[in-house]
Amino acid sequence: MGPYQVMDLAGGDIAWATRKRRAKTRDSRSRYVEVADRLCERGWFGQKTGRGFYLYPEGARTGVPDPEVEKIIEDERRRAGVTPRAFTDDQIVLRYIAAMVNEAANVLGEGIALRPLDIDVTLLHGYGFPRYRGGPMRYADDRGLHTMLNEIQTYAAEDSFFWAPSPLLIKLVEENRDFESLNKR
Repeated sequence: MGPYQVMDLAGGDIAWATRKRRAKTRDSRSRYVEVADRLCERGWFGQKTGRGFYLYPEGARTGVPDPEVEKIIEDERRRAGVTPRAFTDDQIVLRYIAAMVNEAANVLGEGIALRPLDIDVTLLHGYGFPRYRGGPMRYADDRGLHTMLNEIQTYAAEDSFFWAPSPLLIKLVEENRDFESLNKR
């Protein structure tokens, strides 16, 4: 399940309310994409309204692409001065997982989650992360934390605020440890 499917399932209005509450304290360095706000302003909250990032005809649980949403995305892209780039499927997956692993490392480092295993279980059973990968933390260990950190640092050249490497990830790489070593505490 992709991020837009998750948002449509959870209800776009929930995240919209949070975004509005946090607007005054949002860090000006953070990238803020207004597409979801444009959808919510139209009352398109996802599955519950039959329309969100996708169309849900007659209460369908699986969405179909919506040409109007594609136009909204194009309008917002133009307004923000963003030039579209082509990415391969593999590049998209690598960036998505790198962001997930980096943020999960922050969650661990801040004590929000106790162990990497807790994050893996949540993502496997709650969000449909591929079981054969073992969860994002296990996947990162299998690829190598040094490799993950290098990728994140490469992406940081484009957006240093979003891609700021997690202090915990840096520490684990410096100590030649992996996330699995944190499951043993």
